[in-house]
Amino acid sequence: MPTALKLYLAGPEVFLPDARAILDAKAALTRAHGFEAICPGDLAIPPAPTKHQFGLNISEVDEGFMNRADGVIANLTPFRGIAADPGTVFELGYMCGAGKLVACYTNVADSHFKRSADFYAGDIHIAEDGRKRASDGTMLEDFEMIENLMLHGGVERRGGPVAVHAAEADRLWTDLTAFEQCLKTLAERR
Repeated sequence: MPTALKLYLAGPEVFLPDARAILDAKAALTRAHGFEAICPGDLAIPPAPTKHQFGLNISEVDEGFMNRADGVIANLTPFRGIAADPGTVFELGYMCGAGKLVACYTNVADSHFKRSADFYAGDIHIAEDGRKRASDGTMLEDFEMIENLMLHGGVERRGGPVAVHAAEADRLWTDLTAFEQCLKTLAERR
């Protein structure tokens, strides 16, 4: 019997008050679809004499998890702003760069452009160079993607699923519909 593929479950869930319950639910779904889950919340971090060193220890353990994994499912639901959690962004990029299986999802259906335009309260114009620009002069990406083109494009160009689900606001972090859609797609491709 072949060994189950190991999937690293990247996302900002580790910061939530009910992190363990959410990570356990994601891990159970992952196993139900025939994969082995590697959760960043399962860290055993070596003690450290300083906060800085402790942070370095967490980074090292997370990278070890990603090195052991065959792929990643990254939760790109906007976190603390209009874009994905920066740690999750690093993890997705790390896995793309390592040539591993990649998938991503979001529980917000608005495109990256829509969220960026909303950030500027819709004060967007077409500049002389033909690009959409905000009131501060910065260009806005408008590629009908869920996130920055390097994230969405990095997954899609590698053949990975990009799942989008409009979760209710009070279930933004607990709705696993899009996460499970990624699992189903990956399972069908095995």
